[in-house]
Amino acid sequence: MLLIGNGRLITHDSLNPYIEDGCVVINGNIIEDLGTTDDMKAKYHDYEYIDANGKVIMPGFINSHMHIYSSFARGMAVPGKPSENFMEILENLWWTLDKKLTLEDVKYSAYSTYIECIKNGVTTVFDHHASPNAIEGSLFTINDVAKDLGIRTCLCYEVSDRDGKLIADKGIEENVNFIKYASKDDSDMFKGMFGLHAAFTLSNETLDKCAKEMQGLDSGYHVHVAEGIDDLKYNLGKYGKRVVERLNDFNVLGDKTIAVHCIHVNHAEMNLLKDSNTFVVHNPESNMGNAVGCSPVIEFLNRGINVGLGTDGYTSDMLESLKVANIIHKHHLCDPRYGFMESQKMLIDNNQKIAKAYFKNDLGIIRKGSYADVIVVDYKPHTPMNENTLGGHMIFGLSGRSVDTTIINGKVVMKDRKLVNVDEDEILEQSRIFSSKLWNRVQKN
Repeated sequence: MLLIGNGRLITHDSLNPYIEDGCVVINGNIIEDLGTTDDMKAKYHDYEYIDANGKVIMPGFINSHMHIYSSFARGMAVPGKPSENFMEILENLWWTLDKKLTLEDVKYSAYSTYIECIKNGVTTVFDHHASPNAIEGSLFTINDVAKDLGIRTCLCYEVSDRDGKLIADKGIEENVNFIKYASKDDSDMFKGMFGLHAAFTLSNETLDKCAKEMQGLDSGYHVHVAEGIDDLKYNLGKYGKRVVERLNDFNVLGDKTIAVHCIHVNHAEMNLLKDSNTFVVHNPESNMGNAVGCSPVIEFLNRGINVGLGTDGYTSDMLESLKVANIIHKHHLCDPRYGFMESQKMLIDNNQKIAKAYFKNDLGIIRKGSYADVIVVDYKPHTPMNENTLGGHMIFGLSGRSVDTTIINGKVVMKDRKLVNVDEDEILEQSRIFSSKLWNRVQKN
């Protein structure tokens, strides 16, 4: 039983968005109450008290699309000439790297990435994994790390035909096994999805096999959709259908499915996404870095499509992604009216909806009955902070690296920027050793 008080409390609850001298009451893994610090201390005087010292208390962030394994590419020299387009980036970097991953690499990339997430105030991560030569047990390995660190997660393996039928089948099996395993767990700390790479690396035969294996599983797909123009060109050329249309033929769309990116889509495809209640996830930094274009998320949102916000492995800081989501659409549309409200809606409202499709209780919000995923951010504003100015402070003031306390499922996992239950320095030392060996294997490719 825990009180976190004497802070500026941002709740992300429209009915009670801000309390100047706020306090959150945690009982077990649930938010039991909230109010002013004096009132909560008087009412729950026997609870342990954490003094936020005027810092910001707020809900932990949700990252609705991540690639944990990509962290081991940080600083790595990519073999060959510089990639000139997105397909070359995939072939020269990611499809070279992922083939060299071992389960130990997967383990330590998970440790290092989840640690960064926790230190940036991210308490729930939807990950999309690939390790073609180390598939069996890969999701279970990542999940063991998540359990050890105490972070909430939703995992999948990206099925693809790019490495042959046998590896595609192993990917299908890993998804099914993990979904079934997660469905039997009652902690509500981890879930499974059915991962697909992208339509241009999936044959009709494999998509049909995935659809059959999905029957009876209470889950959805997690798939890259029309990220690069080549995805669209391939599907039109080989199948005579656009990407969303073809995926719809195999029942991939649905109210538990995450369609990532959705850059090169038309109005008919938008209608399919809307009518099927499919989630879309926007990853602005990754899209800019890969030079694939700007997703039409302003139009998606205007049509009532639920668009969440992810990082695609580009960063572990959701506030950084929020800042870029705010400006990319101003720049792309040459209109400064767009981005400010929409970026917040994606990060706050719609990431909550995505999480709610998988986890039993509310996440990303501080109100009575929600899960106790709470962070304290070392930020003291120099302009007035109130319910009308929160967006400006989040976009222009707050930073992930200013998080000093992270509480997940009612447990303090980081205090004063130190993880409380693991030896962070030892883990990162091991990560450097394993990533260095991985780089050597990539260079010998």
